Amino acid sequence: MKTIFFTGKGGVGKSTLSAATAWQLAERGENTLAVSFDPAHNLGDIFGVKLSDSKKKFKDKLYLMEIDLEKRSEKYIKDNIGLLESIYSYLKPFNMDRYFQTLKYSPGIEEYASLTAMEQLIREETRFDFIVFDTPPTGLTIRILALPSVTLAWIERLKRIRREILEKRYTIHKIRGKYSEEGTKLAYNEDDDMVMKKLKEVEERFFRLKSFLQSDDNSIVVVFNPDFLSLRESQRLIGGLNELGMPFRIAIDNKICRENLQRAESIERELLSDSKATLLRVKENSSYVSEKTYIIEENLSDLFAQ
Repeated sequence: MKTIFFTGKGGVGKSTLSAATAWQLAERGENTLAVSFDPAHNLGDIFGVKLSDSKKKFKDKLYLMEIDLEKRSEKYIKDNIGLLESIYSYLKPFNMDRYFQTLKYSPGIEEYASLTAMEQLIREETRFDFIVFDTPPTGLTIRILALPSVTLAWIERLKRIRREILEKRYTIHKIRGKYSEEGTKLAYNEDDDMVMKKLKEVEERFFRLKSFLQSDDNSIVVVFNPDFLSLRESQRLIGGLNELGMPFRIAIDNKICRENLQRAESIERELLSDSKATLLRVKENSSYVSEKTYIIEENLSDLFAQ
């Protein structure tokens, strides 16, 4: 399975181009899932259908899906509160529930919910040849793509802290003797500790995700328009992708016309001077509607299905 992420400034045409790519991949016989993470959710409008958080078959070889970030955020919080309550059940007398509930106001919940949804799709939807992601505008996309590395760094630190806790538990146990049968029996061995088990499980999942996102099976497409604001935001995006080691492979200059061709050439040179990314130009108004679906005249699928 391969993945394609369409990224860029809001309004540059990511949704149209990602939809066109998914359509064309399906047309050439590739099992394709198109997924929108963009809060604007234009994917359903492009294909003329109502979409939800579950994948929907649009036609042979093509499925569509719009991630409901609010629903996913609620599930992420509920799952984590349930996990914390099961691990720290012995602290219920201290009314820890009200502290867990404040998680919903924590910054980054939406990003982690998005990342969890993305990881689940990549891990579970292996019957598809391609998953095409329509992403949110630049800032949120970079934060989501950065989370595997950030999370792995935090997990390593948390594992060290947890080992110190387990060592101190063991020391106290040796001093005081056997645990009281009436009390809660706390683990001091890593293999028996639920917290350490969960940390290792999450670490393994995020390591696999990070490795996949940096592999040849993933392509990141930067979509931009021939204007100064689009250039500057695309430069920040490409810089962020390079720092994260993400495979920026294709740049699409969208909405090219005779009047802006000279400016487009100048912007392309400045944006891609140090890049080996393949450049594709898409003409303004080069898309037309067929069966309520936008199709781009350029065969975008040729860039990926090789």
